[in-house]
Amino acid sequence: MPLHFVYLLLAVVAETVGTTALQASQQFTRLWPSIVVVLAYGVAFYLLSLALKFIPVGVLYAVWSGVGIVCIALIGWVVFRQALDLPAVLGIALIIAGIAVIQLFSGTATH
Repeated sequence: MPLHFVYLLLAVVAETVGTTALQASQQFTRLWPSIVVVLAYGVAFYLLSLALKFIPVGVLYAVWSGVGIVCIALIGWVVFRQALDLPAVLGIALIIAGIAVIQLFSGTATH
């Protein structure tokens, strides 16, 4: 796997950790989850900056945010017991399909 995709994957992981900690911080009223939010987003944006050397910003952001949305929706469902109705599941499926189209067919995605 090319290094810029590793940076992107790790940026998604950091963003997912940060957003999960954001939920746990209870609107920044709990110290340690709040610190994790700031650190995780800092790491995520640093890794995104490294991936930007190879991947156009529009494609990078679409993939990063799309994969992050899917991960957070799943974490919300499993960890926080947040319900996903049929429209939400269909929307998430469309996000996954969009990412697949970009990766498989777009000439702007760096492979």
